[in-house]
Amino acid sequence: MTVSTIPSPKVPSLFYNIEAIRDEARVLLERGAISRQQPIYVLCQYIPAREWVGIECELERCDYLLRDRIGDLVGAEHWDND
Repeated sequence: MTVSTIPSPKVPSLFYNIEAIRDEARVLLERGAISRQQPIYVLCQYIPAREWVGIECELERCDYLLRDRIGDLVGAEHWDND
């Protein structure tokens, strides 16, 4: 007998860690696609919809709200030439 399981839609199939999300936000900042003052939810424009649920879960787990600013997510900028 074969037992098949159907994944729950509330459980993301992939794990997203906060550092990977921060790295993606930094890349978008460096390209000028987003700004530090925009809310975190603008990232959903650059992340496939099927992956967004996992991103939201990780942000929530780390106490970030979608209305928080990108600057809060990525932290302070470091300048090598100061």
